[in-house]
This record gives sequence, C-alpha cells and structure tokens, in this order.
Amino acid sequence: QVQVVESGGGLVQPGGSLRLSCVASGSIFSINAMEWYRQAPGKQRELVAAMTSGGRTNYGDSVKGRFLISRTNINKNTVFLQMNSLEPEDTAVYYCNVRGSSSTSRIAFDSWGQGTQVTVSS
Repeated sequence: QVQVVESGGGLVQPGGSLRLSCVASGSIFSINAMEWYRQAPGKQRELVAAMTSGGRTNYGDSVKGRFLISRTNINKNTVFLQMNSLEPEDTAVYYCNVRGSSSTSRIAFDSWGQGTQVTVSS
C-alpha cells in the first residue's frame, strides 16, 4: 500500500508565494512520476505540474513561468511545488498523484493524496 501526503497549503494574498510538499511512502519499488493537480469549485481537475523519475518536467499552460516542481536528490519520494505570483484563479484544492510499481508485487500503482487547500485572496 502506498500513502501520499500533501502539505503546505493555506491563505495567501495575490502576488504571494506558497510551497507545497508531497511525500510518498509505503510499499514502493519504484516511482515513474509525481504530479500535482488542482480542482477548483465547479471545475474539472487539471494538471498543474509533473516530474518523471528521470527529472523531466511538464506544466499546465496557466502556471508556466510562475510555478516550479522540484525534488531532493536524496529522497526522490518527495516533490515540491513552488508557487509564485499567485492569483485568485489559482485558488483550488491541490492534489498529488504518484505512479509507480509496488515493492510487494511489482504491480503498478496510481495513488492520490487527500489534497491541500490553497486560497488566494486579499
């Protein structure tokens, strides 16, 4: 079983910054990708940023140039999302998704965290 935990959300003023963290733990043999999604009220969940095991990154059009996904070299089970120049339109619940294979069976897994609320408001 794989657990995914996000943290770092909160209330911030427009133009401000926040840093989200996502930690994956449990029966993990390998991780193929770690991704951030968000879902605002009444809207579909959308991809914000993604990072593959090889370090390749991908961003949603609305956050390019403002958000940065990164990870530590020591622990590749953790990713961060640095969010700068935040706008009210960035208000949403941010979810972390982790895809990889299980250490117990080598079966692929696709695990989601519970999400962390980000609110951008003055």
